Amino acid sequence: MVVYAITSLPFAHASPARLADLIRGHWAVEALHHIRDTTYAEDASQLRTGTAPQVMATLRNLAIGVLGRAGPVNLAAALRHHARDPARPLATLGITPHERTFRENAGALPSWDGHGGSLIRPTKEPVR
Repeated sequence: MVVYAITSLPFAHASPARLADLIRGHWAVEALHHIRDTTYAEDASQLRTGTAPQVMATLRNLAIGVLGRAGPVNLAAALRHHARDPARPLATLGITPHERTFRENAGALPSWDGHGGSLIRPTKEPVR
């Protein structure tokens, strides 16, 4: 197979091995962009101002990297799996929750009454 490439490297620095490394590095970046676009629909994102696009790209790369370290995985399926239970991403990162689970803690948090009022605490009594 013959591959043609254009480079600005001087002849002394453009060995076949060096060019092959540069090309592989380029396609590794393109592969990551493809994953981010197909899994996260990044090209359709409407974040365009400030640092928001870079922050979201960094968070997406972090998620891809963490899930990729767990071994070969279908990224979309892994994201769905982790989205179903808030303790799963922490477990994947090696963080163990305290004695109470997230679901138990969620019931202990104050909730908004939905009518512009103050925070109310859920009660254990049935609503009549």
